[in-house]
Amino acid sequence: MNSIRTDLALEAKEISQKRYGSVIPGVLTESEQIEDIQISRVRIFSEEGERNLGKPQGVYITLEMSDVQSRDPEYGEMVSKQLGKEINGLVKYDDKDSILVLGLGNWNITPDSLGPKTIGKLFVTRHIMEYMPDQVDDRLRSVSAVAPGVLGITGIETGEIVKGVVEKVKPDLVIAIDALASQKASRIGSSIQIANTGINPGSGVGNKRIGLNKHTLGVETIAIGVPTVVYARTIGKDSLSMLIDIMRENAGIGSEFLKILERMDEERMETLLDQILSQGFGDLVVTPKDVDTLIEFASGIIADGLNIALHSNISFEEVRRYMA
Repeated sequence: MNSIRTDLALEAKEISQKRYGSVIPGVLTESEQIEDIQISRVRIFSEEGERNLGKPQGVYITLEMSDVQSRDPEYGEMVSKQLGKEINGLVKYDDKDSILVLGLGNWNITPDSLGPKTIGKLFVTRHIMEYMPDQVDDRLRSVSAVAPGVLGITGIETGEIVKGVVEKVKPDLVIAIDALASQKASRIGSSIQIANTGINPGSGVGNKRIGLNKHTLGVETIAIGVPTVVYARTIGKDSLSMLIDIMRENAGIGSEFLKILERMDEERMETLLDQILSQGFGDLVVTPKDVDTLIEFASGIIADGLNIALHSNISFEEVRRYMA
């Protein structure tokens, strides 16, 4: 059993496929390519699927961006538009519904600041609709946002803060934005996951917190996240796998060690690697050196996607004019 945690259902599916093959009991998957965006949809529809992927039942959509390193604004807008379409396809809401957006995470720690950064770029309208209704464009919905902080800063569980806000604001939909942990370094900053299952803040790095979902909040809750960290053990495991491949290609290099490894089945190999790497890396997580640029770009994509999804027929130019 693979012990490295991941927040991405797509990666959980890839891990489970090593055991079950292309058809995983309780799970349906599909994928499509739209220009330079790879879109994967994973639907977990039974308790067996929950056990196989270690995720709650629901729909998980992952957008993988092939050209994210260029930080091209036009490419970012294209991803934002697709993100908006996926959000609107995942959950239904009326023109009169109100939406509460949660920017989860610690604004003082860059890899964990995706949520608060996104909130700062969001077009919020609830206060305008409440105090100046005559000046509101008919295409706008009531959108409010809050960055509740983290337990270490506030001394209050994020879930408790959010419950209080939900009880007061009474939204029809909650959208939670958070940084995620990935199992592959290549997915850091280049993937966006949308899920209709809500979220458990801090779960990717082993922190168990009150879940934010329809059961706990009493309202439909979707989650949007971007991987910003990867476990150092993952990088170590990938490096060891590459070393084994090199040994296989070059006869004589580490041949005795290779013979021992080749006599192991995949599960025993996984266990051995985990034992070796856990001693050296433990639960250390790492992030790219340009994580500040990564967060800035990703938060902009998510905010733009939400702005055009939550308000009817609003363009990027109009949103930016409203926020100027």
